[in-house]
Amino acid sequence: MRIVNRKAKYDYKFLETLEAGISLTGAEVKAVKRGMVDLKNAHGKIMHGEAFLVNAIVQEAGGKASSRARRLLLHKKEIVSILTKMKGKNLILVPVSMYTKGRLVKVKLALAKAKKKFEKRALIKKRDIERDIEQELKQK
Repeated sequence: MRIVNRKAKYDYKFLETLEAGISLTGAEVKAVKRGMVDLKNAHGKIMHGEAFLVNAIVQEAGGKASSRARRLLLHKKEIVSILTKMKGKNLILVPVSMYTKGRLVKVKLALAKAKKKFEKRALIKKRDIERDIEQELKQK
């Protein structure tokens, strides 16, 4: 199962991506395999030399949803590298997708820079123009 954070692509400009494991309970793993995860407001945070995924909502069995901080499994060198990039260039660690790889659950993270409002509007305008051009070409 692959869960994609579609809002992240709209709100952020991705500069670098990486893959990390995630520490989950058994019920949470089942929920991920069923696709019962919401990554919309989630982000990565580095606290006390460890990386965490914060605000990711996992809908467990019985309708119980939890948004606790979950530990991301990264090497110390990767964490230090991410932290220096985040502080130096004012970047955010955003989850792009969560998926299963064999028996493991992985998270694809991106170091991203927030888009300004005018950049979002320009992107929408560009998409609308391209859609109009495609429709005119199909009609001919």
